[in-house]
Amino acid sequence: MTEFTTRPEILGTFGVFTSTHWIASAVGMSILEKGGNAFDAAVAAGFVLQVVEPHLCGPGGDMPAVIYSKKRDRIEVICAQGPAPRRATIEHYTAEGLRLIPGDGLLATVIPGAFDGWMLMLRDYGTMSVRDVLEPAIYYAEQGHPVLPRVSATIKGMATLFEKEWPTSYQTWLPGGSVPEPLSNFRNPVLAETWKRIIAEAESRSGREEQVQAARDAFYRGFVAEAIDRYLQTAEVMDASKQRHKGVLTAEDMAGWEATIEEPQTYDYHDWTIAKTAAWGQGPVLLQSLALLKDFDIASMDPAGPDFVHTLVESMKLAFADREVYYGDVNFSQVPIDHLLSDAYNRERRKLIGAQASHELRPGRVPGYENQYDLTLAMLDEMSGKGAVYEPTMAHLSEKRGDTVHIDVIDRWGNMVSTTPSGGWLQSSPIVPGLGFALNSRAQMFWLKPGLPTSLAPGKRPRTTLTPSLALHEGRPTLAFGTPGGDQQDQWQLPFFLRYVHHGKNLQAAIDTPLFHTSHFPGSFYPRTSSPGEIMVERSIGADVLDELRRRGHKVTVADPWTVGRLTAARRDADGLLRAAATPRLMQAYAAGR
Repeated sequence: MTEFTTRPEILGTFGVFTSTHWIASAVGMSILEKGGNAFDAAVAAGFVLQVVEPHLCGPGGDMPAVIYSKKRDRIEVICAQGPAPRRATIEHYTAEGLRLIPGDGLLATVIPGAFDGWMLMLRDYGTMSVRDVLEPAIYYAEQGHPVLPRVSATIKGMATLFEKEWPTSYQTWLPGGSVPEPLSNFRNPVLAETWKRIIAEAESRSGREEQVQAARDAFYRGFVAEAIDRYLQTAEVMDASKQRHKGVLTAEDMAGWEATIEEPQTYDYHDWTIAKTAAWGQGPVLLQSLALLKDFDIASMDPAGPDFVHTLVESMKLAFADREVYYGDVNFSQVPIDHLLSDAYNRERRKLIGAQASHELRPGRVPGYENQYDLTLAMLDEMSGKGAVYEPTMAHLSEKRGDTVHIDVIDRWGNMVSTTPSGGWLQSSPIVPGLGFALNSRAQMFWLKPGLPTSLAPGKRPRTTLTPSLALHEGRPTLAFGTPGGDQQDQWQLPFFLRYVHHGKNLQAAIDTPLFHTSHFPGSFYPRTSSPGEIMVERSIGADVLDELRRRGHKVTVADPWTVGRLTAARRDADGLLRAAATPRLMQAYAAGR
């Protein structure tokens, strides 16, 4: 019997594209139709998302991608997470009177990474020109696009701050002094001119790869970096600390940085292998959760029942507790990831998953890391109770915080991309004069306490929450999936993946099933606090399930149906059949294919 879903699972053989906005999905599919590959399509759609979802990503943001190239026949990670600038030291920030890095403003800015990541993908894996992939974004910036209701609401919520403190943002987002009405046609002509100038500089050289390099130079060593540097030399900006601060990013920082290609972190779960970023991102928490769950009989559990929810939540609490102690930029800190994923470690940790919900943060003690363990817990205890929680995402949370977008694409040759661009939100910092975009606020993920993997340091990557996924089935690249949502990203991907693997649901049905997450552990976003024992669950899971979760000791917050999670996914079967799906939540994401 066919399971009812909100939308059909898209099927085809030519190509599938799915993302968190219908226009981006249409653009990505159009690139495939023009003969581009999955990488070309992802790049073009990535730039379009910066235009149509400016509250969720922007040119000044960041971008990790997990990819499979049929030609190279291996899974790789593109890390376009910019590091902290050279003057970003704990001493400088504490001298500014800060105990936490604000969630917005100029001190929260690291080197913008997204543009170089997209250009690296285009140069090394794509086939098209800089013009080909930028022209769709230029069109929507110049000719306009329908303002999402949440974009309008975000601008409305920021209007007073923009008018009083961030005048360049006021000029950009409130043209004529008015908040753009939901679904009205909105333009960003200054951004369009920035991309046109990038194309002109690229086309001053001959050869596709040379043109891509010229575009990178224009952004990081040319007019874009110069405009950012010129602005930051004098700008003092009001931020969440209720004080005005100058930034520390310079053109020199930008000139010396490039995106990188790295090996993924992987874990074998039954006949699947899941590939994530290394522990400079939170992706390995999904792998740790799977390592904890591997010996549970997940297939026998109701995929929307209390046993399923309870078991997954309790495993995620343990995995995320380890994230707080051990994860960080692997170029600065040794992360004991092999130990954290080992059978012996998880055999002992699994014993902590009991019949009742835990209300304690319980990271594991790893030999040789005792001092780091003690220092982290002491710092978290000191910081507890000093703020709110998380990077909101979804309709039931604040309109003023940023979030993320996601893309999954598979082409007819079998190339695959899963990418989660973010940062550079319209609410993160003021528009840089003459460029039409804002800088990011990713530095808020650093701690201003020395001695931790996530302590602020020049050149260090913040421990991002961005966590795209690519899974192999019996060694064959098969499934690309992911979601926006900050600390919730892996929490929503985990039930999706398990429902897909163990319960025979197709992609769309696995996405449609009620979702949940916990805010038990410290949040990654300013002001960095937690809600021990709390879980949020969509009401559609059923009153009996909610009651049983309360009986087991969970502090249950009930969310309206269709308000949790923004998953998308794409699959390639062994016979070449392609599949794709997108969440109906927020009525923005769409899958396309043929």
